[in-house]
Amino acid sequence: MDKLLKLLRTNARLSDAELAVMTGMTEEEVTKKIAEYEDSGVIKGYSTVFDEEIVSKDYVRAIIELKVTPKAQVGYDDIARLIAQYPEVESIYLVSGGYDLSVTLRCKSLKEVSDYVAQRLATIDGVVSTTTHFFLQKYKESGIMLISEDKDERVLQ
Repeated sequence: MDKLLKLLRTNARLSDAELAVMTGMTEEEVTKKIAEYEDSGVIKGYSTVFDEEIVSKDYVRAIIELKVTPKAQVGYDDIARLIAQYPEVESIYLVSGGYDLSVTLRCKSLKEVSDYVAQRLATIDGVVSTTTHFFLQKYKESGIMLISEDKDERVLQ
């Protein structure tokens, strides 16, 4: 990954002028390179990492492990595309190991997660089984620490 992409991943709010100084490029080169990344699909979008616990505690996040039977000629892609269309789905990955797809959901309640799994995921042709894991605490996201660096008071001194 080139230096410009690394800087944008760390802080997409840096101006083209700041990025130019940090990369040794001209501001015009930075502007052009970013436009090329966006046009070619390298950059898919920009987002903000914030502590949702502070903003709103009215949500539940879950990871759903799916075992699926892939379809001929399309493998896992059709099932993944179908699942990705639901607004509750934050991310979906094809993974190795004991299951095939990992789906991250953001819902308003445990019941909403349960209903989503039972009524939407489990009923998809090709889904063999599901396992649901609920997020209890988020410590780090996209390389950014979300918890304070306070000293652990449980440590004996």
